[in-house]
Amino acid sequence: MRCLRCFCIVVGFGWGLAVAQTATVVDVPVPLLGPMMGNAVRTGDAVVGTDPAQADATRAAALKEDGLQRFARATYGGRTQVEALEFNDASGAKAAFTMYLKDGALGLKWDDAPDPQNRAVVDGRTIVLAQTVLLIAEKGADNATMMALVAASPKIGGPRSQPPLLPTFVPSRGLMPNSVRYALGPEGYAVVGGQLDVKTLGWEKSAEAVTAHYADRRGRESLTLLLYPTPQIAGEHARALEAQTAGNAKVRREGELVIVAEGTFSPDDTQNMIENIHLRSEVTFDKPLPPKFETEIRKTYSLLTSIAILSGMGALAAIVLGLSLGGGRALVRKMQGKDAATDAEFLSLHLDNQNPRAKLGPPGS
Repeated sequence: MRCLRCFCIVVGFGWGLAVAQTATVVDVPVPLLGPMMGNAVRTGDAVVGTDPAQADATRAAALKEDGLQRFARATYGGRTQVEALEFNDASGAKAAFTMYLKDGALGLKWDDAPDPQNRAVVDGRTIVLAQTVLLIAEKGADNATMMALVAASPKIGGPRSQPPLLPTFVPSRGLMPNSVRYALGPEGYAVVGGQLDVKTLGWEKSAEAVTAHYADRRGRESLTLLLYPTPQIAGEHARALEAQTAGNAKVRREGELVIVAEGTFSPDDTQNMIENIHLRSEVTFDKPLPPKFETEIRKTYSLLTSIAILSGMGALAAIVLGLSLGGGRALVRKMQGKDAATDAEFLSLHLDNQNPRAKLGPPGS
């Protein structure tokens, strides 16, 4: 009977633990645009959605190609409209950022980060890339305001947070400001004005492309970098590009990288430029970002709820098992005509020594 009771308690405990473990933590997405932008108050609620056509009708196909997840649009201080676009990873966000640039666009410098990379002013609009979020402010947004928006934007860790490597291969000498364009597919490549035949670049094989423009005393030149998954795929497309350009452009392949240069540079200058571009790999080690305070509260609440459910199920199982086993035993004794609360006489084998212990005298007695 005791073994059966222990077995039932263990089963009840396991069932209660299984019920408690079904509680899951659901993280609520961080709003892309909060109620404040610096000292400016948001006018009304933000317009949010996931449809690329609602975010930007003229670039909808390219935004979808880049992995747009959601967007938000709001007006602050009654005059400054801000739009935030969030993408699946940093590569998609980088592609969208370069899509909004123009050659020669003004770089944006911040006091604590003088490097203008990933920040620009285009036709009066301030465009800032913050990891996987693209921020576009129409007018009236100063540096402090944009820095506050970047600080409040969602942050991620892991491989998705790593910026693409291909744009870093572009040589800096003679490079026109903000002329680097990064594309993940044919739609984005067409929007940024790629000069090669879109259909022959192997987008279906996960190709990436970077275009850049150069202008200095050597002349003007357009550079295209194509990155493929394997050297075999890169070699196939390099040969196709050589046939396509018919000798009007310099084509070079190094591993998975294909380089195409065309313009008014002298043949020696063009060859020297593409020969100095080399494929390299980077290894990064990520440390997970500290969880947000709201997430910790939800996890603590979920843990306490699970403990309460487990404790309640254990107590209920103990009560049910006690009533079942004790009441069942009493019922069986009643049906046998015995008293429900009196145990039978204890049986003994009487193994104690019943003979008196022998008394031994001294020797010779």
